[in-house]
Amino acid sequence: MSGLTPAAAVEKLKRHYDTVTAIARTAIYEPHKYPQVTYPKLIVDIHSWHPVDRTEPFGYVEEAGTYTACLSKPALMEPYLVEQLERLARNYDCTITVGDSGVRIPPEFIDGLAGAVGAKRAPEIPRPTLDDVDDAIIDGDWDAFHGPEKPLFHFTPQRFDIACERIEHYTGLPVETVQKYILFTNYGMHTNEFLRYGLAELHTDSRYTALVLADGRTITKAQAATMDISALTMESHYQMPRYDLISPGNRGITMINIGVGPSNAKTITDCLAVLRPDLWIMIGHCAGLDGRMRMGDLILGNAYQRSDHLLDTHIPTEFPIPAVPEVQRALESGVAEVYGADLSLMRTGTVISTDDRNWEWHTPKALWEWLRCSTAIACDMESATLAANGYRYRIPYGTLLSVSDLPLHAVPKLPAAAQAFYSSSKEAHVMCAVRAVENLAESPHRLRTRKLRRTVAEVPFR
Repeated sequence: MSGLTPAAAVEKLKRHYDTVTAIARTAIYEPHKYPQVTYPKLIVDIHSWHPVDRTEPFGYVEEAGTYTACLSKPALMEPYLVEQLERLARNYDCTITVGDSGVRIPPEFIDGLAGAVGAKRAPEIPRPTLDDVDDAIIDGDWDAFHGPEKPLFHFTPQRFDIACERIEHYTGLPVETVQKYILFTNYGMHTNEFLRYGLAELHTDSRYTALVLADGRTITKAQAATMDISALTMESHYQMPRYDLISPGNRGITMINIGVGPSNAKTITDCLAVLRPDLWIMIGHCAGLDGRMRMGDLILGNAYQRSDHLLDTHIPTEFPIPAVPEVQRALESGVAEVYGADLSLMRTGTVISTDDRNWEWHTPKALWEWLRCSTAIACDMESATLAANGYRYRIPYGTLLSVSDLPLHAVPKLPAAAQAFYSSSKEAHVMCAVRAVENLAESPHRLRTRKLRRTVAEVPFR
């Protein structure tokens, strides 16, 4: 049947968006023009259903019908959109078209127009409203999947736009340089080691082309050749300092210091999920819960006990959060590459995450009751949240923690011992995760896992 090719469809999405946002720059002063400023709409009519290759991780549907998505910033997502449409077009007889959604774009979501509208706003110009921002598709709302048009993508355009705004708000950097592989940490020392690695890579004939600092500066290969790590400022005035080690196609590594606590972990992943990264990994510290452990031992989480309470209404706690084997194997290989064949310092096991930083201050009896049925070998505050949100948003995830204290065995975290531990372990810890990412980036298809696809309430796109 007639229709657009995947590449032509994405080009048309981009042209629509560029045209209407250009109109918006004058329409804020001539409001009668503003009804033209609308998000583009992607439509895929699948004419007949048939079983597809059972190994397909995405790009399939449960029935024929019309699948649609209203999209924002299509240029930002161009490679992703082309890949998704190509898979659908290979798997089914379908027609791809692009139209006008009729949904107006608030000027606050258009580059350069955030402060252009005064206090008195013409009725034709929409305000950004949280009424249009939700995760109904992600969370499998019945109505979102049982209308005349079925969802093609995970997010509404307003949900996409506000997430992009908040990424910049929290990290201080625009979304365009977020890379496909994301490392989370709680510590500036880890970001320092990451910068040291990035600068060294730019000195070589590596796949990386630039390093974006948290203060907004970009270090190119040419600049890196004459620059020392001591010349790089680590300061940031933003809540979650971010560093982007750039590779073509955004295939590099982003590291974000998310601070402490599950709320921060949920906040940033709620936003980053709209960019459909390939992977996120937590590298942090934890309390060891086994008396055989030593300070500096590594914990590779292969199960998550959720005591953070943040996502319980989105994912009931009786739903298991599985480990992603492809990530597990990559992290094991990363540890072996850094530490050698003797992996006695690494253990796999359950990580329990709590929203109470001073959990170990409870009475021995209370701790006994909390842990008596648990097989957890480590306790932190973010890993289960990041894993649960990865599961929820279908983003592969992993956790590699380093034991910094043994509070149940008379080794609490105190400043002097902690600083000695940090200085001796920080570089190796970061490099284990970096090596894992490098390994996966060589064959990113390995992360196209079917394990995060849902039984019902699933969209065709990855």
